[in-house]
Amino acid sequence: MRQYLIWRYLVPVVLIGLAVGAPASARAGAPTEQLKASVDQIIKVLEDPALKPESRVRDRRAAIRKEAEGVFDFTETAKRALGRHWQALAEADRQEFTSLFTDLIERAYISKIERYSGERIAYTGEVVDGGLATVRTRFVTKQGTEIPVDYRMQQRGDRWLVYDVSVEGVSLVNNYRTQFDKIIQTSSYAELVRKMKAAELTQPASPRS
Repeated sequence: MRQYLIWRYLVPVVLIGLAVGAPASARAGAPTEQLKASVDQIIKVLEDPALKPESRVRDRRAAIRKEAEGVFDFTETAKRALGRHWQALAEADRQEFTSLFTDLIERAYISKIERYSGERIAYTGEVVDGGLATVRTRFVTKQGTEIPVDYRMQQRGDRWLVYDVSVEGVSLVNNYRTQFDKIIQTSSYAELVRKMKAAELTQPASPRS
């Protein structure tokens, strides 16, 4: 049950949590501030009356994805999720995999954003080490359950972009890497691509479920 809660709330945490929590500390650095600014735009999409009708669901989700691309480095996330197999791919294959992986994330998670109902976020710290940073938060459910969430970010020019999210120590990237590696090892990379194109892969099972 605990792991069900973690993965059920993962996307609201990832995509909108930092925009609705308590104000960030005045000492918060660029990673937190840039993440908040980007996620604020996602909130605007969710609150746009014109996009709320079910008839606009495709437009709504397309708008959410567009805004998410401003805060997430999907290429870096895809690269880390594929792990050592990434090095063997040609550039065209890397681009294809990144596109398929982004679609996978959308199918598995973006639809769940609409379940968000005012849960809160507490900011607990920020650690910057060169071009890498971790923004630590706690996601507080309506039942009072506190779930620690770490946003791992990487600097790209003057921007800080998320490449992984860890919920109670369970990494999104590691979860997918385990699933992808198993398919490649027991079958092939081509089979992984086939499954992704056929939408046979969704949210990976938690390792503790």
